[in-house]
Amino acid sequence: MNAFKKLTASLLVVCFTATALPMQASAAIVSTQEASSSSVPVGERDRVIGFLSREDVRKSIEAQGVNPQDALDRVQAMSDQEVQQLAGRIDQLPAGGDILGVLFTVFIVLLVTDILGLTKVFPFTRSVR
Repeated sequence: MNAFKKLTASLLVVCFTATALPMQASAAIVSTQEASSSSVPVGERDRVIGFLSREDVRKSIEAQGVNPQDALDRVQAMSDQEVQQLAGRIDQLPAGGDILGVLFTVFIVLLVTDILGLTKVFPFTRSVR
């Protein structure tokens, strides 16, 4: 029993000594260009939300069985990269033309998030969680 106490005391001394040592940190100057390149341009998310709020898009989303408010909530929860990809797809659409590709993209994103258990939009999916 005495050996166990000595071992425990020795380990505690080593642990407390290690926590008292200073930690090394580094800092660097970040340029404005680097800082701004990682975020979505201000209008991208608003443009996607505006697109999904249009009456013809809303009707098409409802026709696929998706609640339009759930789609808008999901856009708010998307990462910056996903919003940029979706906004890029909206830009590629012909004027007044086919929105099927964007709706399909939104459907796939919602389906994947349902399967991952992040949302519950479709009643026919089961979460992997």
